[in-house]
Amino acid sequence: MNPVIFILILLCAFALLNMYISKRLIMHLDISYKNKKRLNYFLYFNLFGILLYALGRYFIDFNNTLYFLFSLPIGIIFLLFCTTLFYDVLHFFIKKSPLSQQRRKFFKRSLDLGALATATALTARSIYEARDVVLEDVKIKIDGLKKEYKILQISDIHIGGLIDAEFIKGIVNRVNACKPDLVVITGDLVDIDIEKAHDTLEELKKLDSRYGTFFIVGNHEYFHKIEKIIARVKELGIRVLENENVYIGEKDEGFNLVGVYDLFGYRALKYMPELELALQKRDTNSSTILLAHQPKFLEEVKDEQNIDLVLSGHTHGGQLLPFKLLVKLQQPYISGLHQHTLKTQIYVNKGTGFWGPPMRLGASAEITQIRIS
Repeated sequence: MNPVIFILILLCAFALLNMYISKRLIMHLDISYKNKKRLNYFLYFNLFGILLYALGRYFIDFNNTLYFLFSLPIGIIFLLFCTTLFYDVLHFFIKKSPLSQQRRKFFKRSLDLGALATATALTARSIYEARDVVLEDVKIKIDGLKKEYKILQISDIHIGGLIDAEFIKGIVNRVNACKPDLVVITGDLVDIDIEKAHDTLEELKKLDSRYGTFFIVGNHEYFHKIEKIIARVKELGIRVLENENVYIGEKDEGFNLVGVYDLFGYRALKYMPELELALQKRDTNSSTILLAHQPKFLEEVKDEQNIDLVLSGHTHGGQLLPFKLLVKLQQPYISGLHQHTLKTQIYVNKGTGFWGPPMRLGASAEITQIRIS
């Protein structure tokens, strides 16, 4: 998508959220007109911050402190919007309740205070939660696998802005400390112009595992010249799986690792996923693990294809708790391990980085240590 069009759509969407917050929360608060005006100015300030965030994403280089400040408004407005929805419902019931005017006034003031306190607490908590990347240790039983393998999965890093070389260095060190057999990166690695990500990507050269590092593209790679991203990742010594498979391990003791392009390829009309092509010439006597960025790709997986495990990302685990409900409308699974069919399991990584605001609520960032046996 053209960056200018994306910025305009982003601003329009958040301007509508601002209008709702102003009319359904701020204007109903039992505070002075002057304070209501100040809160509305706060909303305008946040909207301006979103504009600066978008410009920093595509056109202007800000230092990390400024980028942090400019990226917060997206999360703040979203959490305020969610708070306003609950406030709106409760305010309606208080207004219609058969209570005395004095009691209604008491409950209304309590609701006002509670709404502002909740929005503030959720914002502070989500900023705190985004600071830590959790190492999830998952054991998965796969029928027919003759020995144990340790796979380290990272996903949805979204290099750009606050996700810089220092951040990647820390992730690489933690992955290497686990001494994996292989590392998989399940999409949305880069979220800026590839030329700006050169130094940050260099850190990935230091990933160390027995069988190497494997990468598939996510939907965000299509937004930033996917051809150049694939070429650059290959230069790092990372194997990009492009509708293809590779055998991992010793003969008759290993498994097929399959990777496909992302579903967004259907919309972009290039780099489209072809699972049948990806499965060609695999060892049909061995287990098969599929890397597919979106859990929704399960719709294209048939039982007769004998895929034992799918590793995905994309959802960020919802990133901010209320957003999980929206993600659930599009994706069959949000996070964690699931038995999709009698044959196929899926593990969905919540994302190692974040997109937009440096905020997470009820969905910690993760590196996944997967022990298959």
